[in-house]
Amino acid sequence: MTNGGLWADFKKFLMQGNVVDLAVAVVIGAAFGRIVESLVTDVITPAIIGPAMQAAGVDRLENFIVGNGIRIGLFLAAVINFIVIAFVIFILIRALEKAKRRFSRREAMDEAAAPANPVVLSQERLTGAIERLTSTLETR
Repeated sequence: MTNGGLWADFKKFLMQGNVVDLAVAVVIGAAFGRIVESLVTDVITPAIIGPAMQAAGVDRLENFIVGNGIRIGLFLAAVINFIVIAFVIFILIRALEKAKRRFSRREAMDEAAAPANPVVLSQERLTGAIERLTSTLETR
């Protein structure tokens, strides 16, 4: 394979829809991750762990250390971050599936309510008439 062929194959690979979609998803996911991380670090963690930190006399989560340099606070923030992200993704997927079901039901109703094709109706009538004529001739 020549370099031109390799380059052409690589260009074709990059221009495939799923590669571009994946790149967009990664960029949006990274931005969304920052938003969720801020939500967890700046809002949820202080609300949940704040009382425990005050009782322990710790002012920052990074300083909440238990023996041998183990940072329990950072670990808890990462766990909460994961749970929030998983929950939000779950809610989004659930909403998308619900919308998809509504859309498919609406399409089915539209297809059922759509007027029948006149050509198909005339062919069905003609077929029915021929079948009745055939059965009448066979009985005689």
